[in-house]
Amino acid sequence: MDAQRGPIMINRSLSRVLALTALLVTTLGAVVAAGPPTSAATRPPRIFKNVAYAEAQPAGTHGHLLDLYLPAQPATTPRPLLIVMGGSGWFADDGKGYAPALAPYFTAHGFVVAGVSTRSSQQAKFPAQVQDVRAAIRWLGANAGRFEFDPGRMAALGDSSGGWTALMAGVGGTGVRAVVDLYAPIDFLRMDEHMLPGACAAFNRTFHLDACHASAMSPESALLGCPILICPERVASANPLNRLTPAAPPVLIIHGTQDGLVPLQQSRQLFDGLAAAGVPTTFYTVPGVGHNRNIVSADAGRATVRVAGERLIPDAAHPTYAVIESFLRAALLRGEASSLPHR
Repeated sequence: MDAQRGPIMINRSLSRVLALTALLVTTLGAVVAAGPPTSAATRPPRIFKNVAYAEAQPAGTHGHLLDLYLPAQPATTPRPLLIVMGGSGWFADDGKGYAPALAPYFTAHGFVVAGVSTRSSQQAKFPAQVQDVRAAIRWLGANAGRFEFDPGRMAALGDSSGGWTALMAGVGGTGVRAVVDLYAPIDFLRMDEHMLPGACAAFNRTFHLDACHASAMSPESALLGCPILICPERVASANPLNRLTPAAPPVLIIHGTQDGLVPLQQSRQLFDGLAAAGVPTTFYTVPGVGHNRNIVSADAGRATVRVAGERLIPDAAHPTYAVIESFLRAALLRGEASSLPHR
């Protein structure tokens, strides 16, 4: 990199990160402002913040931290665990920041919630993020008794790149027994062909790119450390579909029709791949909703539901926290005679 080009590329990269961060903060703010469903109990959970599941790499970063949210009442029997990871296009190391939006509902309904952060693509390249979530799950399993949950009943949930991380954990033999994926990128090389009309142009303007997701500086290229068009082997290794087996856990997919960042077709491909592998899967397509966590809301339009394999939840008009809870309970109970603790 020459002396003049260096500052320009750094400034563009910083601008892209700041723009994406602003978008995600706005989205999360809307979710937090909306609050948990009114059926959630009012007693706040017990919270353990900034617990280190590994050493910081690099020093001073946050991708090695997790937060734990326990129901207000101490457990008499171990509870199920929901691992939550927020998306940032892999540009941030604060994925645990999504958990506070879900914790009030799920702790009130008998779950322990763990918000987990992984390293950003600026700090470490793929597969570091998969290694991080695996390390977090190992740490959680080793400390299950301390935090009152059953290591045999762990589920993972994430949105966007956090959904990708949840899927990679689920198909990676980590012991995760259910996955909830909100509009995750799946097949990086096919994203651009399915973008909504005008979405690539807006994507380029917002993040100072020149070729949409195929850009050398796109979130996907930054994750892999190479332009995705010239490193197909690395792209393939980052595709959850290439790791699917019939042993994969059940998956709940939720995606909006107006998503201008991750095209709906990505989730269609995921559903088809899971169905072909014989994995129980439920897919909610929500009309009129973009790349936004408010997709989990009764205010969204009536969803289209597709189900593959064993039916884990009944059809519902909207994907809500209650729908996710029903899916998790059914998935975690598959093949077991015991029941999960309720509220």
